[in-house]
Amino acid sequence: MCGAQRSLLDQGSRGPSRIRWPYMVNRRLPGSIGFFFAAAALAQSWTGPRTPDGRPDLQGIWNNSTLTPLERGIAYAFDGKRISLPPVSTLTVADSEARAYEQRVRTVANFKRGDGGEGDLSGEWNAEFIEFAQALARVNGWKRTSLIVDPDDGRIPYIATQEQREKSRAPERFDSAKDRDLDERCLHIIGAPILANVVYRGFQIVQTPSHVMIMAELLHEVRIVRIGGRHMSADVRQWMGDSIGRWEGDTLVVDTTNFNTQTKFMGASENLHVVERFMPIDSNTFLYRATIEDPSVFSKPWVIEYPFSRAPGPIYEFACHEGNYALPAILQGARKSETGNAKQ
Repeated sequence: MCGAQRSLLDQGSRGPSRIRWPYMVNRRLPGSIGFFFAAAALAQSWTGPRTPDGRPDLQGIWNNSTLTPLERGIAYAFDGKRISLPPVSTLTVADSEARAYEQRVRTVANFKRGDGGEGDLSGEWNAEFIEFAQALARVNGWKRTSLIVDPDDGRIPYIATQEQREKSRAPERFDSAKDRDLDERCLHIIGAPILANVVYRGFQIVQTPSHVMIMAELLHEVRIVRIGGRHMSADVRQWMGDSIGRWEGDTLVVDTTNFNTQTKFMGASENLHVVERFMPIDSNTFLYRATIEDPSVFSKPWVIEYPFSRAPGPIYEFACHEGNYALPAILQGARKSETGNAKQ
């Protein structure tokens, strides 16, 4: 590849930082249209390693960290508070335009203990302990301002307004461990679709002709994709749904349904339907694309897209319950607060 070719990826500190891309997609095209032409070109040009059955070899450890937020113009502090980012109306920006956006995301995510920053609740997360992404995700030479590429505004197309969603949200409860979020209880964090994060997140993929395993380092949640399988009965509901896969050329397509009522990805119901595409670009990069659908919650399907980069690993132990002092501390704090209120 020649020096004039644009870099695809520039994110994270693990794995290669400069991957070359042999063609340009018009940045003025909507994300879904631009991706279509990119996919067609990749399907004809990719010559990376393959498994004995002739499929692209996706096996190994991967990192999906990036400063690119899920929705354009919005970041979230650790208490769930929405924080606005510098105004931008396009999916892609040049490096010079991206600097203010990246700095704002870093300010929200990487704070020092007691600095009074917007994300500083308990002060345990900062660059001294956590490996943060270095930049916005770069696809086809341009940095992305949102993981969402469709709709064009980079926002989740909820049926209900934000005000309506907030009013319908059940009040937070602290009566027992069962009232707390799934991640606080070390039950579930990552399933389908896979969202990127501002901190390093490791994933391991193992594949055979009949199955693909995707394991997250966080909680060590394992998803088994049955190649050529059929979905289970609608009566069978699982934390990560039921995933079946197929190959479309060199792209692994994973169709997931049968979620249970507790997962609630971005407010979705058990009717959530996710179609993921794992498109290998070379031995160190694949482009991940997921279409999310739930007619009871979203006005139309919406799409996220971003790259994964190969990481050296290894996958480390994640003993969530072993060190989960937060959950009893949360409940103890609630009891103390109730006692104080009663005295008043």
